[in-house]
Amino acid sequence: MPAPPASRVTIHMAASLDGFIARKDGRVDWLETSDQYAEGATLEPGYVEAFLKTIDCYVMGSRTYETALNFEGKGFGWAYGDKPTFVLTSRTLRRTRDSVQFHHGDLGALIARLRVEFRSIWVVGGGAVCGECVRQGLGDELRYSILPVLIGEGVSFFDRLDADVPLHLVEVKAYKSGMVELRYEVRRPAIS
Repeated sequence: MPAPPASRVTIHMAASLDGFIARKDGRVDWLETSDQYAEGATLEPGYVEAFLKTIDCYVMGSRTYETALNFEGKGFGWAYGDKPTFVLTSRTLRRTRDSVQFHHGDLGALIARLRVEFRSIWVVGGGAVCGECVRQGLGDELRYSILPVLIGEGVSFFDRLDADVPLHLVEVKAYKSGMVELRYEVRRPAIS
């Protein structure tokens, strides 16, 4: 029996140009910011739909989950489709669909378990979860979608990194909305 394909953990977040993923009070109203960049790519619905099919599961923190529920309540839909979604939390939260599972415990153990079952694992926030993912060396790549807005202060993309994390730029893409997406591979130290 052939071995399953290697898994890949992607850390993704949309953030302001000054590196914040939410305002201090958790609001993300600035996400609706857009610009007009004539030379940018267009996010065609068919492309987005096909791309989302390549993601096997999502990992997020409780505040990101609550933000997603808030967006859904405002009529924007559930952004994660029917993909398994693992929410890290120590609180009791409302479960609105069967695809959502709550996890209380070590992020590293969860990611190790998911790597056996899923090929494409996306960590989508918040700052504490993304920071812990980087600190533990769990991510293979970072995708940073920068929106054309400065908000001055708020919740950082990565919470409390305690060491440098070398990255390798793989792709840069600008969109008509003014959003720029950066994709980096995490450089692993050479094993001697």
